[in-house]
Amino acid sequence: MSVILIWRDAPCFGHNFMKRLARVVHLWTGLIFGAILVVLGLTGSVLSWIHELDSMLNPGLLHVAPPAGMRDGQPMRIEPAQVQALERLLAGDARYGTPSMLELPGHAGGVFVAWYRPAAGAGKAATATAVTRQVMLDPANLTVVGERNWGEAGLTRPLLMPTLFHVHRYLVAGETGKVVVAVTGVSLALAILTGMFLWWPRMTRSAIWHALTVRHGGSWPRFNFQLHRAGGFFAAPLLLIMALSGVYFNMPQWVKPVVAVFLPLTPVSKVVNKSAPARVGIGVSAALIAAQTRFPEGRVSRISFPPDAGQPFEIRVRQPGELRQGPGATRISVDAGDGSVLRVIDPERARGGDKLLSWLFPLHTGEAFGLAGRIFVSLVGFLPLMFFVTGLVIWVKLRRKALMY
Repeated sequence: MSVILIWRDAPCFGHNFMKRLARVVHLWTGLIFGAILVVLGLTGSVLSWIHELDSMLNPGLLHVAPPAGMRDGQPMRIEPAQVQALERLLAGDARYGTPSMLELPGHAGGVFVAWYRPAAGAGKAATATAVTRQVMLDPANLTVVGERNWGEAGLTRPLLMPTLFHVHRYLVAGETGKVVVAVTGVSLALAILTGMFLWWPRMTRSAIWHALTVRHGGSWPRFNFQLHRAGGFFAAPLLLIMALSGVYFNMPQWVKPVVAVFLPLTPVSKVVNKSAPARVGIGVSAALIAAQTRFPEGRVSRISFPPDAGQPFEIRVRQPGELRQGPGATRISVDAGDGSVLRVIDPERARGGDKLLSWLFPLHTGEAFGLAGRIFVSLVGFLPLMFFVTGLVIWVKLRRKALMY
C-alpha cells in the first residue's frame, strides 16, 4: 500500500509510540511492496474476465460449433459414456495418454480440456513455473482442435491470459513467487490496519466529516492527501478481503489456524482407495455416475484421474445455488477400485470455518455478486495504483519539507 506520513522524532512532534510505529509500518509496507501490489491489482482487474478474454483471443482453441439442435452458450450436460470414450481415445494415442485432469464443457460451444502434468523433474527449481499441457477437444466428434502449454510465459494470444494468471498468483517465479505474493498479502493487511489507525479522527462531527470527504479547494497537495485518506477508509474492507483471500490461496497453512480459533474447520487428510488392491478398477464413466448420483442436480465440471495405484478419482461439481460459479466448489472422492464414494466436500452443508474459506474465491473474483460484482472487483484492482501514487506524492512532499529543516 501507499504511504501517509514519514516517521518523525517523538520529542519534536509529541506523537506517542503507537502512532510512530503505525507510521513506520505503513511507510515501509508501501515502499517495499507497493509496486508488487500495483501489479497484482492491475492483473487482477484483467483476470476478472479471464474466461471471456481467453475465449475471445482464442476462438479456434476454446470454441467449437454447438451440437445440432442447441444454441451457442446453452447449458449442456455431458454423459458418462461420452467421457469414457474420450478417455479411451486419449489413452490409446501415444501423443497424449490418460490425462491428469479432464475439464468438461458446461455449455454448447465449449470444449473438453485435457490437462497433463509436467514431466518428472520439470519445474523443480524454486523459481521455476510448472508448465502444464492442455489439449482441447470437440465434444461432438472428440477431435483435437488444438493445444497449448499453461504456465509457459508469452504474449501470444494462446499464452497471454495464462501468463497474466501466473504473474498475478506467482509473479512468474514458481514457489518462490507464491510465497512472495502471500507475504505481499500480509503486508497489504498491515498497511490497511495501520492506515485505519492513522486515519482515525477525533470523535467530533467536524473531524469525522473532514476525514471522510475529499475537497480540492485550489490545492492539489491537499486534494491528494484527502483522496488518500478518505479513499483508504472506504476501500479498507474491500482490500482487506483481497489481501486475506490472496494469502489463503497461496499459503492456506497460514490462514487456517487463525480461522480455526474462531470457527470450526474440518480436518482434511489425503484420501486413498479402500477397495482391495487386486480388484479390477472402475472406468471414468462409473466414477462420473457415482458423482452424478450423489448430486443429480449438479453439473460435473472436472474429473481428476488417479495419479497412481491406490488413489481415487476426484470429481468437481457445481451445485445449483453455489456461491462459486464456473467449476463450483463441491468435491467427491470416488474409489477407483469399486466406485464407492469415499469423501464429499459440500460447501452448501459445510461447517462455519469451511464455509468461510469456500466463500473467499467468489468474493475475491466478485462472482459471488454476479456480473455487477465482477465489474466492481475489476475496478477495485485499480485502487493499489491510486493509493501508491497518492501516498508516494505525500511522502516525497513531506520528505522534501523535512530536509529543509
